[in-house]
Order: sequence, then C-alpha cells, then structure tokens
Amino acid sequence: MLKVSRSGYYQWIKYPDSKRKIEDRDLKQKIVKIHSNSRRTYGSPRIYQKLLREGYHVSKKRVERLMKEAGIYAVAKKKYRATTDSKHSLPVAANHLNRNFRVNKLNQS
Repeated sequence: MLKVSRSGYYQWIKYPDSKRKIEDRDLKQKIVKIHSNSRRTYGSPRIYQKLLREGYHVSKKRVERLMKEAGIYAVAKKKYRATTDSKHSLPVAANHLNRNFRVNKLNQS
C-alpha cells in the first residue's frame, strides 16, 4: 500500500531523525519567522545575513534550499512609475467651454 519495504519501514520507526534534519526543521521555523517579520519582502540573501548576525552558522545555499522546501519567496514591491508627463512642450488643447456651464434652455446644444 505505501510501496515501501517492510524492513525500511521498521528502520524508519526505530531510528530517530538525524541531527541535520532536526537542525533543518528548527532553522526552517526561524526562516519563516524572519520572513513574516519582514512582511514577506526578504529573500534568501537578507535572511542569510540576518541568520549570520544572530549567530547561526549556515550557508546561503542551505537557506535557499530550506526556503524552497517551505515555499517561501520574496514579494518585490512594484516600482513607482509616473504615467503623466505635465512638463512637456507640446501644445495643449484649447478650452472651448471656458468653464461656462450655463444654458438658456434644457436639452439644447
């Protein structure tokens, strides 16, 4: 049913998690905490630097791997982009209404 050997299953039950696996689990929790405190903006380089400052001895590749396993990624802010150029030298359309909205009769042009 599980498509594993009987001996492999019992060996998995008998032996506890390895030291590396336990460290990875704890490190993953720390990475998730740092990531959420940064409002999901920190990527692996910043998280790696933060871990080093806090005294963890890890490599950048390990942080990248753990972030990938946990499904964590940085969300970049969209950069501001001006959509209107008010300081151009092009001619401006003439104002034919001159803010005169008074009419003599209704529904007449």
